[in-house]
Amino acid sequence: MGLFRTIEAEDEPLAGRPLADRMRPQTLDEFVGQEELLGPGKPLRTQIERDELGSMLLWGPPGCGKTTLARIIARKTRSEFVPFSAVLSGIKEIKEVMAKAQAARRYGRRTIVFVDEVHRFNRAQQDAFLPHVEAGNILLIGATTENPSFEMIAALLSRMKVYVLHAHTQEQVVLLLRRALADAERGLGNELVEISDEILERIAIVANGDARAGYNTLEALALGTEPDTQGRRIVSRERLEDVLQKRLLPYDKSGEEHYNLISALHKSVRNSDPDAALYWLARMLESGEDPLYIARRMVRMASEDIGLAEPGALAVTIAAKDAFDFIGPPEGYLALAQAAVYLSLAPKSNALYRGYGEVRQDLQKTIAEPVPLHLRNAVTGLMGNIGYGKGYQYAHDAQEKVTDMTCLPYGLSGREYYKPTDQGFEARIRQRLEEIRRIQKRTSGENCQ
Repeated sequence: MGLFRTIEAEDEPLAGRPLADRMRPQTLDEFVGQEELLGPGKPLRTQIERDELGSMLLWGPPGCGKTTLARIIARKTRSEFVPFSAVLSGIKEIKEVMAKAQAARRYGRRTIVFVDEVHRFNRAQQDAFLPHVEAGNILLIGATTENPSFEMIAALLSRMKVYVLHAHTQEQVVLLLRRALADAERGLGNELVEISDEILERIAIVANGDARAGYNTLEALALGTEPDTQGRRIVSRERLEDVLQKRLLPYDKSGEEHYNLISALHKSVRNSDPDAALYWLARMLESGEDPLYIARRMVRMASEDIGLAEPGALAVTIAAKDAFDFIGPPEGYLALAQAAVYLSLAPKSNALYRGYGEVRQDLQKTIAEPVPLHLRNAVTGLMGNIGYGKGYQYAHDAQEKVTDMTCLPYGLSGREYYKPTDQGFEARIRQRLEEIRRIQKRTSGENCQ
């Protein structure tokens, strides 16, 4: 077979090819994921179906479908397809391909050059593509896992449309695995593989959005399991642990164990036990819990159990969530661990939690009184005439920046919801609040004289 070829639905024998390669989608309808680009009526899908494509760059993580999409495009448009490796090819090979593509164009044949890991090309190699892309001799499809803004020369990047592809979701990887198990022609349908939903979900979690990694694990599991007397390959948790070389922890993300573990983490933090907090955090993460779910719960802990006793606790948990978003697993787990230990060691106060709870109770028990007139802005003359803003005391005009003006509804005047503790920074807040109330009491007495 020469360098140039037209991809048909079955252009290579299936025997000997890895499961991930055999299960590549052949059409857009088989493609799973990237609905925002390839869903019915979406611009990229429309361009593919109408054969109105220009050169493009597919930017996304490993196993998200970049190579598969390039092959589908070549098949759909019946173009010559040249897979090109940026790792193995140099300027000499680029020039040879470009010359053959230019010759093919004279006979009305379009050439798609697919360059995997295109970010590995140096500036000179990228420059070699530029005149041919500009002249339309080839349709260049590049694939990269790196930010093209930093890795591609501006001249070439400006002539390519960048499409951002996302990692598969856990549900999408499970769907692909089930499809492989059911497909008797390209997949494992003839192997009589019996595998539980729990194990498929675990494979998907470990794959971390990479469909190729999921297929590889499934194939190793299925073919590494000896058939029983009836020819069935019954995949066990122990076999999965052998393949992953990692112990599977008992966990059900939607069952009781999920709630038991998050409860243990929360109560360990509340009890200022950093060792237990680290243990339960790791237990959940290593079992496959969504790290962002844990981050959200820790944000709650920062407000419910720490509050203003350590105002930085909320900032630390938000920063940990952002850090995990930025670098992902497993490195991002350390940011969550840092937050868990910080929360555990921080001084504790539930004063905000209790105060807000008391407000909610009063909202249910009392009428929704109107805002006192002195707190309303008199934005028109009529509003001023009927008392809006009358009696308002501007705190900055007071010597100590505090007045005795009532700001609660009249029916709740005198209620104290926030009762700061003597823990951490809240001890200073308590002193300040006591000082404010002394000033208000003195001012009120002076006004009554």
